[in-house]
Order: sequence, then C-alpha cells, then structure tokens
Amino acid sequence: MSLPATADHIDRFIAVIGRAVIWLCLLLVLVQFAVVLLRYALGIGSIWLGESVIYLHAALFMLAAAWTLQQNGHVRVDLFYSKASPRGKAAVDLMGALLLLLPFMAVILWFALPYVSRSWSILERSREASGLPLVYVLKTLIPLFALLMALQGISQVIRASLILRSGAHAHADRC
Repeated sequence: MSLPATADHIDRFIAVIGRAVIWLCLLLVLVQFAVVLLRYALGIGSIWLGESVIYLHAALFMLAAAWTLQQNGHVRVDLFYSKASPRGKAAVDLMGALLLLLPFMAVILWFALPYVSRSWSILERSREASGLPLVYVLKTLIPLFALLMALQGISQVIRASLILRSGAHAHADRC
C-alpha cells in the first residue's frame, strides 16, 4: 500500500470514529438534563447518572481528539503558521508530530498501560456504593486516546513529508 493510501485509510478510520462519537454530545446533554431535572424539580439525586455524565464527557473528548486534530480544530499558537506557505506548514506539522505529538503519545501509552491493566485486573468500580461499576472501562479511554492520536500523527507525518518531498498538496481535502 502506498503512503498516500495509508494516510487516507488512517484518516477515514479516524473520521468514522469522530463522526460516531459526536453523537455522545446529544446523549451527554440529555443525561445532564435528566440529572438537573431529577435533582431540582423532583429532589432526586442519582450518583450513577452523575457519573455517567463524567464518563460520556471523557469518552467524547478522548475519542474525538484525533478527529479534531485531523480537522485542524485544536488550539494552535499561531504566530507564523497561518501566513506560511504549504511547505512551511508541512515542515511545522512534520516537526510537531515527530518531536512532540508522537513522543508524547508514546509516553502516555507507557504510563497508561500498567495503570489500565491494574484497573482491569480488579475490575475497578466507583468508590460510591451506587456508582458505576465500570471505572476500568473509563480508564481504557486513556490508551485509546493515545493510539488514535498517534495514528492521526502518523497520517500527518505522511502528508507533511509528501508535501515537502513533492511541493504539492497531499490530499488537501480530508475525510
């Protein structure tokens, strides 16, 4: 498989996940509305509903981060980037991915895997008696986040290196 095809496959995979996960926004709003309605209108509190808001929020941000990167939606300190040529942007993207993104994701994976493994080994539950019994699933989002971000970083490296090598745009309109 060629490098552009590999980057295209990665981008499509990340876009599918991002588009699926975005529906968690609606679910998050509905659950939070239920929490507020139950608490303030009916005087009923629910720890598991409150924790589910935290779980949904974490899932939304951790699983959609790579898609946000793909869509250039992350905050960027933009002093020169917006005015740079496509080759200048590609050089910044390449160096950013190789020197910052990929090493940082490797560090996250290095520290997260034993942490998540311990949580799975004891099937970690909420500290609250009526909380959700799925803390180990929540913690699994950490290495998933790192893997998805690393995959998108690899796509970014491929595209930036193709631009730098050829001087042309490498698949400018992403998924």
